Amino acid sequence: MQETPFCLIVGHLLPYSMSDSNTTHFTNPSTFILLGISGLEAAHVWISIPFCTMYTIAILGNFTILFVVKRERSLHAPMSYFLCMLAVTDLVLPTSMLPKMLSIFWFNSREIGFSACLTQMYFIHSFLVMESGILAAMGFDRYVAICHPLRHSTILTNPMVAKIGLAVVLRGGMLTLPYLLLVRQWPYCETNIIPDTYCAHIAVVKLACADTRISSYYGLFVLFCVKGLDMFFVALSYTQILRAIFRLPTKDARLKTFGTCISHLCAILTFYVPSLFSSLTYRFGQNVALHFHVLIGNLNILVPPMLNPIIYGVRTKQVRDRLLQLFIHKDI
Repeated sequence: MQETPFCLIVGHLLPYSMSDSNTTHFTNPSTFILLGISGLEAAHVWISIPFCTMYTIAILGNFTILFVVKRERSLHAPMSYFLCMLAVTDLVLPTSMLPKMLSIFWFNSREIGFSACLTQMYFIHSFLVMESGILAAMGFDRYVAICHPLRHSTILTNPMVAKIGLAVVLRGGMLTLPYLLLVRQWPYCETNIIPDTYCAHIAVVKLACADTRISSYYGLFVLFCVKGLDMFFVALSYTQILRAIFRLPTKDARLKTFGTCISHLCAILTFYVPSLFSSLTYRFGQNVALHFHVLIGNLNILVPPMLNPIIYGVRTKQVRDRLLQLFIHKDI
């Protein structure tokens, strides 16, 4: 007797084609099943290689940033403190997702407990909100440094930086908490299969057998009123920065001043472009292939943590010089 492929066995259970009849309702399933990248199961091992490489670079790069800032006293400044917050966020984000993803790819370990799924969801979404807030705070730092250079040290004092950091953390934690409370209250049907590599909020909500519009609306609220506002404040900061730059007397002065913003602009583009694309296609891109959704979502979590330490390591003179000193001393 020919064995039916696993993807065909579970295909009729997926929420996109699930029948309303003959389904069993239960409030909290004991486990969920993560399918990985549906349609690309044969390539899971090969896909894990670049993902592992990106994760390794992210871990080494962000720990290096933290080490260099701690050792180099000239980097004990507001921008470097924000950079350390970004590095910590970029360590937690991929670590929340990659171990379970690799267990799916390498060992076909697809089960994840309900509480573990909610914990993973909380960490991923809260730290994504935190990263957005940190980038907005770094934009404010650039605005003060360029538009009010003489007042920079009095405006962005260490206590003020600590308060901004605390506000960013509390905002991320509090705004993500309703995700868990809403997901926990929905009744779930017979299927507990998530066609993804991690417990994304919208993917879990789609399994519920109830009117989940409040979850969808709240997710859009977080997307537009959090990331949208952060992007607005960043754009406002750079509008003022560009006005100040164009008032400088020489071209060299304008280029040198704008050069101090290049790292931050690259980090913003690296984070916001794939993040918005992933969120919008997941909600509105019904005609987009499922494996494309999953790949974009994974890259959204892995690429910024990998690129941020490279961007700041190359573009920030103090970080670059300190790294060169370390390698030169080792060679000697």
